[in-house]
Amino acid sequence: MNDGPKIGLVTVLYNGIEILQGFFESLANQTYKNYILYVIDNSPDIAALDEAKRLASERHIPVEFLYNSANLGIAKGNNQGIELSLQTNCDYVLLLNNDVEFGENTIRDMVAYAESNDEKIIVPKIYYHGTNKIWMAGGHISKLKGITLHRGYEEEDVGKYEKIEYIEYAPTCFMLIHKEIFKIVGLMDEKYFVYYDDTDFVWRANKSGYKIVYFPMSSVYHKVSFSTGGSESLFSIYYLNRNRVFFIKKNFTFIFKWLSLSFYYFTRSIKYLFYSKEQRRALLKAIKESYR
Repeated sequence: MNDGPKIGLVTVLYNGIEILQGFFESLANQTYKNYILYVIDNSPDIAALDEAKRLASERHIPVEFLYNSANLGIAKGNNQGIELSLQTNCDYVLLLNNDVEFGENTIRDMVAYAESNDEKIIVPKIYYHGTNKIWMAGGHISKLKGITLHRGYEEEDVGKYEKIEYIEYAPTCFMLIHKEIFKIVGLMDEKYFVYYDDTDFVWRANKSGYKIVYFPMSSVYHKVSFSTGGSESLFSIYYLNRNRVFFIKKNFTFIFKWLSLSFYYFTRSIKYLFYSKEQRRALLKAIKESYR
């Protein structure tokens, strides 16, 4: 498919050389061809960037690279790619992680549905890589807990989530977004650095009247938390907790702010008891920093 709207694909690198081959193979196999890939590299050295350049060249993928020479965060990296996409007159931006793999018609089918139904935000069903286990089949934002919840999380896919429908929340690890959204909603809030930046963006889109379409006819396979070491790493403990409190304070009304922060501090006090000394330090630092 060589016609159709122009798509700017935006992915942010941070090391992870070993996952890039599957990502670039997925892109090379796409039947939809009217796209340009923007690779934003936050890695501490150019090893991942060199590998990405090699793979893109081998597979004849149209691509532009931006090396930041420092880790500026996923929010900043996505914003850089979004701005490049808009400057080159892309009609849609596809935010996608590079720890994902997907079938040959994935982009074609998502774009076709968005175009034919005038939808501005669309996401696929997402599986854990190499399994039939669901990572995300839609989701919502809990105003009681200040967290995002994935529908179908860790369930074997038995055909329960096959309906195209509107959802409140989805992560931006594979999200097709019309250019209009950025004019109305704005870009990612770079204060988050990583985690909750997509939650905040989706929250603002919802507030502006935009709906997210869950499109299970397309599916993606996600190597979850590859670059951050999992949810209990010191990195993740710090940013997940700091940004959760920041998100609540920024977006919730008084009553839900009070409820969600009360729930947060109660559950974190329990977590604290089971954490190692280093994990406790990361948690306390996160809470302190969230109020600055």
